[in-house]
Amino acid sequence: MSRIGLRPIVIPKGVEVKIDGSEVVVRGGKGELRRRFHPDISIAMKDERLIATRLSDSKIHRSLHGLTRSLLANMVMGVSQGFEKVLEINGVGYRVQKTGDKLLLQVGYTNTVEFLPPFGINIIVEGTNRIRVIGIDKEVVGETAAKIRAIRPADHYKGKGIKYAEEKLRLKPGKSGKVGKK
Repeated sequence: MSRIGLRPIVIPKGVEVKIDGSEVVVRGGKGELRRRFHPDISIAMKDERLIATRLSDSKIHRSLHGLTRSLLANMVMGVSQGFEKVLEINGVGYRVQKTGDKLLLQVGYTNTVEFLPPFGINIIVEGTNRIRVIGIDKEVVGETAAKIRAIRPADHYKGKGIKYAEEKLRLKPGKSGKVGKK
């Protein structure tokens, strides 16, 4: 049995869910999300709770059951609370600034790298080395943060680059065998 798929999703106040066959539309205070799910998983609304059920106990249906429930929970949480990823930039001369919608990154390349976020993503720059990626779609927030990090990932020898705020870097010893303090 899928333990994740069996858990009902409690819908908070201010969130409206509309189910039309295999398509679900969730509206809340932060915006609207729309997603089409696999037709073998049925989604029903009972007593202000969303419940996903599967047709059979086959392996594909068990995996789709948990996936559907997780995606629905992320949609409900996204329109009510939103999602956020925080990135940090470390390195001498490395900095970030925001002009209009663009993000301008100076991360050790000869030219400044420009990054334009996708629709629905809000980027907030705190100081010169902290970036907050905010949005209602968890998938897009994570993908945007990963694209920003991929511009200059933190290296494991000096610790310079872009990393997630919660990410812990384990610095490797170089040729001389010394490890920098971080």
